[in-house]
Amino acid sequence: MRITLLCIGKTDDKFIQEGIDKFVNRLKHYITFSIIVIPDVKNVKNLSQSQQMDKEADLFFKQIGNQDFVVLLDERGKEFRSVEFSDFLSKKMVTGTTNMVFLIGGPYGFSSKIRERANSLISLSKMTFSHQMIRMFFVEQMYRAFSIMKGEPYHHE
Repeated sequence: MRITLLCIGKTDDKFIQEGIDKFVNRLKHYITFSIIVIPDVKNVKNLSQSQQMDKEADLFFKQIGNQDFVVLLDERGKEFRSVEFSDFLSKKMVTGTTNMVFLIGGPYGFSSKIRERANSLISLSKMTFSHQMIRMFFVEQMYRAFSIMKGEPYHHE
């Protein structure tokens, strides 16, 4: 299975990028994982929130295949404990999912167009975090999930 993280806008903070890189490098031992950063939508001052979300959705759709299992990282999504998230990924692998794509939306979230396409919604927390920090939290949880699958000592419970 391949896993891709799609997100809007680059990570400006060096310490966050270093954390992301650390866990992406660790993930390479388990799975094919990549991050695709979609450039921010231009001229947003002239757009309503809805228009901006629609433009972001169009950019996401260019990266998503018809057979991809799409998961939105969204505050209204299902919350998992780390072991449960590991089980979720494991079940997707066993059932033959070949490509999972996780999306982190822009500042206003996701348009209805992309919500309709999504196969699942997952919340990493009820709290709101910056989109840059969510990237690091997500890749750490992805690494944790695979270390749980392999029975490695990273996760303690």
